[in-house]
Amino acid sequence: MKNFSLRSLLKGLMIFLSVGIAAYAFSYFTFKEQNLLASKAKELLTSIFYRTSFYVHAGFGAIALFIGGWQFIKRFRRRYTTLHRNAGKVYVIAVMLSSLAGLIIAFNANGGIIPVIGFISLAILWLITDIQAYQTIRGGDVKGHEQWMIRNYALTFAAVTLRLWIPVLQIFFKLTFLEAYQIVAWLCWIPNLLVAEAIIYSLRKPKLQLAEK
Repeated sequence: MKNFSLRSLLKGLMIFLSVGIAAYAFSYFTFKEQNLLASKAKELLTSIFYRTSFYVHAGFGAIALFIGGWQFIKRFRRRYTTLHRNAGKVYVIAVMLSSLAGLIIAFNANGGIIPVIGFISLAILWLITDIQAYQTIRGGDVKGHEQWMIRNYALTFAAVTLRLWIPVLQIFFKLTFLEAYQIVAWLCWIPNLLVAEAIIYSLRKPKLQLAEK
C-alpha cells in the first residue's frame, strides 16, 4: 500500500511538473524575444528557418510533454482505451516533429560544442525511442512498447529536469548560466534514462524471479 501511494505521488508530481512546463513552453507563442530567445544572436532571430524550427520544437514538445504523463496511469488506459490510443498517436507525431526540429536548433545551442553535442544526442535518442515505441505497438508487443515509452518519456521529461537543474547548479554550485547550461545539456537527460532503465528492470524483476524458480 505504501509503495502504491508513493508511486501515485510520484506520478502526480510528474504530471504536475509536465503540465506546468508545457504551459511555460506555450508562452513563447506570444512571439516576443523572451527567455531563451532573448539570449540568441540577431542573425538567428532574423532567420525564418531557425525561428520556425524553434517554434515547432517548443510547440510540439509541449504537446508531447502534456500528453505523455497521463498515458502512464493504468486506470486511464483501461477505462479510456480509444482515447489512450488516439492520444498516443498524437504523442508519437509530436515527438517526431519536435525531435527533428530540436536536432536543427541544437547546432546553435548556447555555450559552445559541449551543449551542442549534448542536445544533438538528446534529439537523436528521443527520435529513436519514439520510433521504437511506435514499431513495437504496431507489431503487437505491448510490453516492449511500454518499455520504449518509458525511455522516450524520460527524454521528453528532460524539458522539466533542465529547468530544475539550472537553478540548482547556479544557487548551490555558484555557476554562471552558461556554465550551468553546458552541464545541464547532459544532466537533463542522462539521469532520466538511468531512472527509466531502473523502472523497466523493476517491472521485469517479478518475471525474472519466476523464470529462475
